[in-house]
Amino acid sequence: MTHGSQPRTAGPNDPSAGAPERLETGDGVELAYHHTPGRSPGVIFCGGFASDMTGTKAIELEAHVTGRGHQFTRFDYQGHGQSTGRFEDGTIGLWHRDALAILDQVTKGPQILVGSSMGGWVMTLMALARPERLAGLIGIAAAPDFTEDLIWAEFDEPARRALQETGVHLEPSEYSDTPTPITLKLIEDGRRHLVLRGPLPIKVPVRLLHGMRDPDVPHRLAVTLAERIDGDDVQILLIKDGDHRLSTDRDLAVLRRTVEDLLSG
Repeated sequence: MTHGSQPRTAGPNDPSAGAPERLETGDGVELAYHHTPGRSPGVIFCGGFASDMTGTKAIELEAHVTGRGHQFTRFDYQGHGQSTGRFEDGTIGLWHRDALAILDQVTKGPQILVGSSMGGWVMTLMALARPERLAGLIGIAAAPDFTEDLIWAEFDEPARRALQETGVHLEPSEYSDTPTPITLKLIEDGRRHLVLRGPLPIKVPVRLLHGMRDPDVPHRLAVTLAERIDGDDVQILLIKDGDHRLSTDRDLAVLRRTVEDLLSG
């Protein structure tokens, strides 16, 4: 099971066009990002596993949020998109630290975190690490704990043994012609960052959008995440014909309305 979103090609008038800015993390990695200043609260888009910041949802949100005068930030984790680093070296912990670096060093004021797929796990970890910076959370097919519950749990014994012996498993991907490397390091590090095993002290408004025809992340995961969150202002919106990407025009309209609700709140 892999998480990805289809990249899109930027046109000459597209807000995604142009070279990204770069943030040095201090460990030899440069994170690529686009940041548009504006009023608070801002919005940060956290992408999915093996995805990048040029996906449809990120670009559509950027146009909507900046059009209302709010700040917006999208970025690539190390080993993703235009950032440096090797994808195979990445872990949930590293990508979480990348997201915190963007939050701490690029943005100002309260932020609404929008997490797509793996980004839903990353935004949850960010919420626990920086509660004072939060204005809200929006999950799009959020996939917390996916390395343990949706990858390791689905591997049969030969696949687990092979991963432990070789350190890497090449998983066929619906979103790419090349398989996605699943490393033992990714699985083991994921176990140190599980968030669904107990209560989550998150008090800001949370909105969880999930397609009921998502083949990658079961929509019951949205219910589990909502149950774990301490705060009461948590809403789940299930889209019956929605897939994992939630990138149709109708899906994007739902996402815009959801962001608008938290921006106006």
